Amino acid sequence: MSKRLENFIKTNKEGFDELEPSADLWDKIEKQLPPEILKKIEKKTFSLGFVLRVAAAVIIVMGVSFMIFLHSIQKPGVDLAAINPEYAKQQVHYASLVETKRSELDKIAKSNPELYKELSGAIARMDSTYNKLNNDLATSPNQELVLRAMIRNLQIQTEVLSQQLNVIEQYNQSKNDQKNEIKNI
Repeated sequence: MSKRLENFIKTNKEGFDELEPSADLWDKIEKQLPPEILKKIEKKTFSLGFVLRVAAAVIIVMGVSFMIFLHSIQKPGVDLAAINPEYAKQQVHYASLVETKRSELDKIAKSNPELYKELSGAIARMDSTYNKLNNDLATSPNQELVLRAMIRNLQIQTEVLSQQLNVIEQYNQSKNDQKNEIKNI
């Protein structure tokens, strides 16, 4: 019996492919449904706003996931300790200092964004130079020289960040002094 069914389907395959439901099929089905089922179906529909919010959330999650993925792929780097172990230690030390001072500066950015914007330009330029040196390190014929330049760049960044933090501290102190003078008058 299954052979007959298979043969029937094979011989009439084109006829099955041609059949499509009519455009008003759903309207006919909907008229035959009881009202309580229609209410449940209407509750299940989503508004355009809801669909757009879900789509935006999905896009954001995918974007963040993609960024995490890109950051997880590490570029084949150069082993700094293989170039010069002492320089490698210095590089780690100064990079750590720079990150610490940057986090202090970032805290200040919230309270005084204009001043932060003005001060961050110099650091951005030095950071750009450091990144260029870091990229050149792998292909440089004199890697030790490039590594020393990277360390010097980090030293200068540390000094500049310290000066910037001092300027901000002095600025805040003078602002507080002015407030106190106004209160005393």
